[in-house]
Amino acid sequence: MSDRITHECGIALVRLLKPLSYYQEKYGSPLWGFTKLFLLMEKQHNRGQDGAGVACVKLDVAAGEPFMFRERNVKSNPLDKIFKTLLTQYNEKVDAGTIHPEFADTVKKHFDFGGELLLGHLRYGTSGGYNLSSCHPFFRRSPWPTRNLALCGNFNLTNTAELNESLTAMGQHPIFATDTQAILEKIGFFLDEEHEDIYRFLRKRDLAGEELSRSISEDLDVTRVITRASQKWDGGYTLCGMIGNGDAFVARDPSGIRPCFWFQNDEVVAFASERAPLMTVFDLAVEDVKEVKPGHAVVIKRRGTITENAFTAPLPRTSCSFERIYFSRGNDVDIYRERQALGGGLADQVIKSIGHDWANTVFSFIPNTAEVAYYGLMSALRTKRRDEVKAAILKANAAGQLTEALLDDLILRNWPRGEKVVSKDIKIRTFIGQESMRNQLASHVYDITYGSVKPGDNLVCVDDSIVRGTTLRKSILRILARLNPRKIVIVSTAPQIRYPDCYGIDMSELGKFVAFEAAVELLKERGQGALLEEVYRLCHEEVAKGGSANHVRKLYEPFTPEEISAKIVERVRPKNIEWKGEVEIIFQTIEHLHAAVPGHTGDWYFTGKYPTPGGYRVVNQAYVNYYEQNAGRSY
Repeated sequence: MSDRITHECGIALVRLLKPLSYYQEKYGSPLWGFTKLFLLMEKQHNRGQDGAGVACVKLDVAAGEPFMFRERNVKSNPLDKIFKTLLTQYNEKVDAGTIHPEFADTVKKHFDFGGELLLGHLRYGTSGGYNLSSCHPFFRRSPWPTRNLALCGNFNLTNTAELNESLTAMGQHPIFATDTQAILEKIGFFLDEEHEDIYRFLRKRDLAGEELSRSISEDLDVTRVITRASQKWDGGYTLCGMIGNGDAFVARDPSGIRPCFWFQNDEVVAFASERAPLMTVFDLAVEDVKEVKPGHAVVIKRRGTITENAFTAPLPRTSCSFERIYFSRGNDVDIYRERQALGGGLADQVIKSIGHDWANTVFSFIPNTAEVAYYGLMSALRTKRRDEVKAAILKANAAGQLTEALLDDLILRNWPRGEKVVSKDIKIRTFIGQESMRNQLASHVYDITYGSVKPGDNLVCVDDSIVRGTTLRKSILRILARLNPRKIVIVSTAPQIRYPDCYGIDMSELGKFVAFEAAVELLKERGQGALLEEVYRLCHEEVAKGGSANHVRKLYEPFTPEEISAKIVERVRPKNIEWKGEVEIIFQTIEHLHAAVPGHTGDWYFTGKYPTPGGYRVVNQAYVNYYEQNAGRSY
């Protein structure tokens, strides 16, 4: 994606089902589980560079000894810093003779992360800022193991304010910080209630001390806690939690918006936001990895039993299509094929744009996430070109006009030609304080391969999506113009992004979408500006009554997608450059999107059809904010 947007967090959970000594004897290291956690997080590094955090619960710790631990970091390369810090602590104790790796009990006693239950989080900040206090996992502490809670997730809720109000109504004093804090306190409240109910029942049976604590731990119904806590959650989420007694859970939203995968064998249970990292880290086949079912919670009890049960009523599945277009890594077998199909689905539009001029067209892509779609486009173009060549050969042969020169012209000279035109440099350090200087430096993130395009060629570049159009205007189109092509065609594998997202991606301000800006400009140009005020009134009324109609869609209805694309071109075409060639932007169609990604139908940012009531509140509030010129999130 050429436009940088804040996107999805990543989660990882590892629960060892054997004692640490087992892994020392079999794999030569008591830190086998700790290493697997690091690898799962590293393989999902695409999902968060704003911060990272890890947590650990040790089982069967003697009274008086700590049993829950956490380490977080929000500096550059936070994941590396966390594991370097922890391994330094471990090695120092090995060198001092406090830890003897061959004796796993010394690792468990003296190393904070020498435990059986490990949790990791990679953060992309969407609310609560970027300081350490906003970094997952969040902790809720108590002297009772069954009331301790560590929580992290990949999610956004649309109704955090409502959840905080419900906590206040219960008599709590919540800190209005983030949706994570609201969920933590909500789960914590019902965890306390579950604990108290069991405690009172067992006290009547005259249980006390360690026996009482063990019985509470055994009887704790984690699924029931999640069921009661989640009654008013509206949003997309995958939540991971650890309880101090050693229970753990992973819960996924009932629409399946946010992804989560897991597997188990007799040694370990592990979860991750993406399937491929589990396959790589644990050497698994595709069929070994399961998807957490929408609206279900997988619970691992302290004794090692695993259940997956529904905790909320199911909703129609609307898994996020952006996960497949852009967010998730492309080395998953299904995502790779889907991205190829996204590129291939654009072939007809591209051929029309270049006028079948194969001889004078160069195809390329905007690195790095559009590369697989580019391969899909090239494959589809070659197939279509083969069909053209075959038809031409048969026609010439039937007419007795088939010659060697004709074959050379058809086959050797007029074939889809791909080049590595655009390169993405390593991140340029933009530490200079002056904003204009920072913007100038940032515009040089992309560079071109000089000589890859002949003056007068068409240049087709695949991008995975276009959000704001800022990078096109400030960087990409400017550098492509240096090659002096006759025409630049930017091909987006995603449709036009027209509406806010509130389920994970922090795209909630309508005025920042170039498609929305184009529609507003067209309305004003064509004397339909009164519609802007009418939609404002309708949106205001819809928010007030809590309705579920998306009135912002009315702003796009007067125009075809091609008209909006043409206006986008006007907005992103750089000013003050000598190049006079043509620019065209081609967007994926909704029909081809659904055909390429059939299992992920969540398309609200393209169509305005939201899977939960909170989405409609957000889109209408976003327009109210735009019209009233109020900056900031709409939820």
